[in-house]
Amino acid sequence: MEDLTTLLITIGEEIQDAEEECFLLFAQDIPSANLGFVDSRATTVDVTVHGHDYTIHQSPTLLSSSRAGGTTGAVLWKITPIFSSWITSSTNPLYKSNILTPSSTAVELGCGISGLIALTLSPKISHYIATDQEYVHRLLRQNLEANATQTQHQPSKSKGKKAGKVKSGAQPSSNITFTSLDWELDDPANLKESIEGGGSEDKGFDLLISCDCIYNEALIAPFVRACRDVSRLRPVYGPEKGEADEPKPTVCIIAQQQRSPDVFEAWLMETMRYFRVWRISDEVLGKELGLGSGYLVHLLVLRDEE
Repeated sequence: MEDLTTLLITIGEEIQDAEEECFLLFAQDIPSANLGFVDSRATTVDVTVHGHDYTIHQSPTLLSSSRAGGTTGAVLWKITPIFSSWITSSTNPLYKSNILTPSSTAVELGCGISGLIALTLSPKISHYIATDQEYVHRLLRQNLEANATQTQHQPSKSKGKKAGKVKSGAQPSSNITFTSLDWELDDPANLKESIEGGGSEDKGFDLLISCDCIYNEALIAPFVRACRDVSRLRPVYGPEKGEADEPKPTVCIIAQQQRSPDVFEAWLMETMRYFRVWRISDEVLGKELGLGSGYLVHLLVLRDEE
């Protein structure tokens, strides 16, 4: 686990106090980003990441509907293209520390309709599982297919169902899979069953990503539990732990827009019950995601609960 230890030394200081972290962050001048949509009225949005152009189809009608369970995933959020650019940058320390390699697997919680992170990150890794509620699936599939020429792999055309029930109909070249995941009801241990030939003994993931899913206190507990349950599929981090052939611990990267200090502090306090937490430094994030940008990015690794 030397690679992970090296990464943690370079990204910033570990957070020890949730209240102090919240005060520090929200004492900064925060630029207004409204709710955080790119354009909630447009049916398509064009974005560019590392010189590649993507056209994202979205649904303003669905966003404004009264659908039970929420509709925020129906449109593209401003943080997503910025985060996509950062997570796929060749200078990102996740690559330098070998946390992400061509053999890595990643899972995203709350992917929404855009598929932008999946589209940009999937060419660099072995497999990417995007999860959300089933209502995003049609537009997500449309965006993956419409933008497939920008990736080195073709997206899965299989219909996602509840985790543990998904059978991928993906072609051999596909390495993006969607499956619906209920944070309260579904077992993340079954997520890899959505990958064709996913009978690996390793049920875990190298990386868990979530981009702007924390905006409501009611979502905090189930969201943190989902992160915890995914992380428990891999060994707990500890410099003294692990065998040479043992899978690396799961690294969680949580990006979010700064909105309510109360919601943020509640999320951080709940998260620190199960995880060690680092706020990624401005030097690592760059200007677009660093302090004062209106966005935050934290890295989590599961605590040893023994």
